Amino acid sequence: MIEVTWANGELVLDTENTNYSYGSLQRILRYGLRNIGYQKIKEMEHILLLGVAGGSVVKTLVNEIEYKEKITGVEIDPDMIQIANKYFNLYQIKELEVVIDDAFEFVLKTKDKYDLIIIDIFEDTHMPNFLFEKFFVDRICTLLKDDGFILFNTMILDEAHNIRNRKYVAEVNPKLFQTKMLPRIEVHNELIIINKVA
Repeated sequence: MIEVTWANGELVLDTENTNYSYGSLQRILRYGLRNIGYQKIKEMEHILLLGVAGGSVVKTLVNEIEYKEKITGVEIDPDMIQIANKYFNLYQIKELEVVIDDAFEFVLKTKDKYDLIIIDIFEDTHMPNFLFEKFFVDRICTLLKDDGFILFNTMILDEAHNIRNRKYVAEVNPKLFQTKMLPRIEVHNELIIINKVA
């Protein structure tokens, strides 16, 4: 169940238990992007977004950072894109190409390399298990260009999630990648940033 509502004079996209686009989610991802560096992002050529929802991070990239290059957004739910187009005018963003596909399948198929991969995939407060499997992590890392970044938005609701995130970071090859964790953003979110060392 997805609902579009007004909050503080702005439309937001929510499920029963969490914000999907705009609102707190936009603040969380903005914080992660700021940590990578707006100037660095502006100079990138291709950004991959896994999980589009209402497209708030796309708006941050285009309107705030003034990113002008290519954004590929992968979203499994075509209804979500219809909502994003109707209420948030996502279709007007010329830099964005939306692909309706499963993120796991897309990552296996794509031949492109990316400067930044943003992972923001939730089913309400649940995160699919495949996101944390070593195979998927390794595959995502191979899609990065030199000095590319992964920005992974996760949710921490209990100690098992803490352990899951620590294990995730521990499995990233420290010879090739630098990792950073930004904990407790908007209470329950933790951002993981992975940088491919050039």
